[in-house]
Amino acid sequence: MPETFQTPQGTFDVLPPDSRTYETLVARFAGRAEAAGYGLVLSPMFEDIGVFRRVGESTDVVRKEMYDFLDKGNPPRHLALRPEGTASVVRAFVQHRPPLPWKTWYVAPSFRYERAQAGRYRQHHQLGVEVLGTEDPLLDVEVIALLVGFYDTLGLRRLTLRLNSLGDDTCRPPYRAELEAFLAAHADQLCDEHRERFRDNPLRVLDCKRPACMEATADAPWQLDRLCEPCAAHLARVEEGLTTLGVAFSIDKRLVRGLDYYTRTTFEIASDALESAQNAVGGGGRYDRLAEDLGGPPTPGIGFGTGLERIILACSAEGIDLRGTAAIEVFVVDTTGGLAALTITHELRVAGIGADRAWDGRSFKAQFKAADRSGAKVAVVIGPDEIERGVVALKSLRGGGQVEVPAAQLIEHVRTMIHDAD
Repeated sequence: MPETFQTPQGTFDVLPPDSRTYETLVARFAGRAEAAGYGLVLSPMFEDIGVFRRVGESTDVVRKEMYDFLDKGNPPRHLALRPEGTASVVRAFVQHRPPLPWKTWYVAPSFRYERAQAGRYRQHHQLGVEVLGTEDPLLDVEVIALLVGFYDTLGLRRLTLRLNSLGDDTCRPPYRAELEAFLAAHADQLCDEHRERFRDNPLRVLDCKRPACMEATADAPWQLDRLCEPCAAHLARVEEGLTTLGVAFSIDKRLVRGLDYYTRTTFEIASDALESAQNAVGGGGRYDRLAEDLGGPPTPGIGFGTGLERIILACSAEGIDLRGTAAIEVFVVDTTGGLAALTITHELRVAGIGADRAWDGRSFKAQFKAADRSGAKVAVVIGPDEIERGVVALKSLRGGGQVEVPAAQLIEHVRTMIHDAD
């Protein structure tokens, strides 16, 4: 017997009708992003590994989680599958230098070799936006409000927005040194991981959810209290803008996110309908040095990413079903041999009406069972008698009756019946 195969560990298949949830999420996000002036950017699924190393050599994403490989070049090139969306978009900006400000959105699979957990798999899918070319704090407000508004259109209500500032090249280095000295003095109180590695990235200790680190850092110095004047003014303007738009938020001094490129504004949106350890549905922030780190001119940027799988979990927890209705509105039942069904379904589709049919000369009863499964609202029934008289029968599949109409008026009558079924 031939060997059978399954999805690799940490991955999954999405089949109809569940895949309609993904379609709905992408379509709604695209509509909101495009309406705000963001254009779709498509970048390769893999890049030179150096692109992703710029997100932070000390982060778990780079140290442990990237899928990297040597290709078949001579000499071979060291490549990596995309672990997150921002770095690829910024690399594309540096390479192509589009006019500024450059406002983009993306939908893309991301890959991380990590233990699969709720809403996060070794291959997961992200929606996001990136804007390069302006440091205006009110742009930060627009980006945050775009994400909050997207969740709102889905019907999500149990969300909280947390906000912080990570400073810049002026105020972060002295703060980092102060924090590192504090952690060194409390190293014996930290969790096992950070007791050995806190010097690699002291800020990550503040984001650790383990009780030992939470307790040890209760009296730690905070970046928010040591912002330089420009960074403090930037954050105040962001707060003012969010308040003006009625976007509720709270300041969280511990919020640092997981990547090294963030500067100034940092934010995260969590769902209290999910378990607290895995409740983040989206987040992002500024990365005003990343374009320069990737070989481009100094160019400020801001963006966010939101995982489709985590959104779906949050929607499920709140009882929200995004699968919607089937795209098939009409099912053709044909007992004349199949050519009539072929012709009618083609005419319906050309007219912009979703239509399907059965195959293999199935019985009348079997075709109606297929019609019911399709989710169609109307059945077009055609047999030898109808063909001879130049008519078709239209039957409501939502509990209505059946009528005969001239075959030449099929489209007109089908549209009416679909409208009435709605």
